Amino acid sequence: MGCLVGAPGLGMSGRVVPSMLFIRGRMFRSFRISASSSLSSPESIRVRFAPSPTGNLHVGGARTALFNYLFARSKGGKFVLRIEDTDLERSTKESEDALLRDLSWLGLDWDEGPGVGGNYGPYRQSERNALYKHYADKLLQTGHVYRCFCSNEELEKMKEIAKLKQLPPVYTGKWASATEMEVQRELEKGTPYTYRFRVPKSGSLKINDLIRGEVSWNFDTLGDFVIMRSNGQPVYNFCVTVDDATMAISHVIRAEEHLPNALRQALIYEALGFPMPRFAHVSLILAPDRSKLSKRHGATSVGQFKNMGFLPQAMVNYLALLGWGDGTENEFFTLDQLVDKFTIERVNKSGAVFDSAKLRWMNGQHLRSLQSEKLTQLIGERWKSTGIIMEAGGSFIEEAVQLLKDGIDLITDADSALLSLLSYPLYSTLTSPEGKHVLEDKLSEVAASLLNAYDSGELSSALEESNVGWQKWVKSFGKSLKRKGKSLFMPLRVLLTGKLHGPDMGACLLLVYKAGRCGVVAAQSGFVTLDERFKLLREVDWESLNKDNPTVESASSVVSN
Repeated sequence: MGCLVGAPGLGMSGRVVPSMLFIRGRMFRSFRISASSSLSSPESIRVRFAPSPTGNLHVGGARTALFNYLFARSKGGKFVLRIEDTDLERSTKESEDALLRDLSWLGLDWDEGPGVGGNYGPYRQSERNALYKHYADKLLQTGHVYRCFCSNEELEKMKEIAKLKQLPPVYTGKWASATEMEVQRELEKGTPYTYRFRVPKSGSLKINDLIRGEVSWNFDTLGDFVIMRSNGQPVYNFCVTVDDATMAISHVIRAEEHLPNALRQALIYEALGFPMPRFAHVSLILAPDRSKLSKRHGATSVGQFKNMGFLPQAMVNYLALLGWGDGTENEFFTLDQLVDKFTIERVNKSGAVFDSAKLRWMNGQHLRSLQSEKLTQLIGERWKSTGIIMEAGGSFIEEAVQLLKDGIDLITDADSALLSLLSYPLYSTLTSPEGKHVLEDKLSEVAASLLNAYDSGELSSALEESNVGWQKWVKSFGKSLKRKGKSLFMPLRVLLTGKLHGPDMGACLLLVYKAGRCGVVAAQSGFVTLDERFKLLREVDWESLNKDNPTVESASSVVSN
């Protein structure tokens, strides 16, 4: 709720509640501005998200859209999308299309708006100019606005004088008390003019913000403000008020940076006789250094996160937790669960810090919670699109996804995970500081025995029997070398995979063996088959390696010979 003290306002029914105010020598009734009591019924709950198509959908805007969506859905109301494209120089069709795509990707479907229609359209401000002109003229007729013929030079001079006097840079009201004759004279001369709203000289506005509690402003800090420019274009605060009123918006949930606009908008609501909606101003999203999140902190737009491999359900989940919680320790919610749990009363008024690492972690949790078929399809299609594999489906893809998923937080991580599996960086591993310890544990003797097992066909036969055959073989191999545990598996991992760490070694080797026979891996992937690995292994100069002076060839040159 809100009220104008010492100035006009609306009662609970949206009707005039008398009091006293004088404008241009005429007596006006003053009254309270309040949200209509009928706005509490579910069928009258109407919220809007009103982005400007001048750039990408920022995560802050996405969270505002999400909170509006959740509020509407939780109350059985309507979620309206309105495009605020009055900035004709910066607004583009490309930006609007991107906004619509990003909202749809997040799953925030709108009940009214572009592409959907509705009874309160048009839903683009650029198509509503006749409406703004109508209400501007109505305010002119009632005396709430007046024509201002001040030039830009005069306005700048006013600002300079105010600055010297250490006063707010408000309009001095030069044309507020002009006679009709003076106005007519300027009109006949063709002098450009703006429409200025007549602000009461005393009094204040109080609103009961649903998130911030009571907020108030004094009128004497404002000054008469422009609602229509000299070129006929309406000003933001006027457009928004007319749009919200004529679209029957019951609750305005928006970023806290719009809080100062509430004063101008409340005055316009009152002057036009419109019931004022309930306001809820959401805190800013902050960077780790607690400054406002911006491009200098990295990715900030929904489209960027989508391209980086984030899931929409993870983005929605994380954005909801930036300033809201259900009061439990639970951090994981689907969109439907958020609708069930969301209340505007639990939105925090303090700024929320955007933690990219937390978002990435949460995305990994959502990724691994997908049904196996969905996860396989998602990653398989990714691998095919990036040219690592030839087909997006099949047993190799299914097994690779199951093996590698625990190391994948983003869809894009799947590329490096599979490429690592297919690679064989034996020489760089053996010459690394950590690899030295494995090398010194008589690795050359294990390599010789492993080559014998490969040449005899013993290892290949075991791999043909899948995991059971591998387990049986590795146990027998360990006994023959009198090795077990780490002293067996670490050298085997290095010799067979070329790496010191990774997923289950047996599963990795079985996939490498399978990939070499099914032909699913693309040539440009850098895949080193099992046969090629043993060819490389045979070429190793162990004596040189043990002297810390390796004279081995690169993997690519050996394989190509």
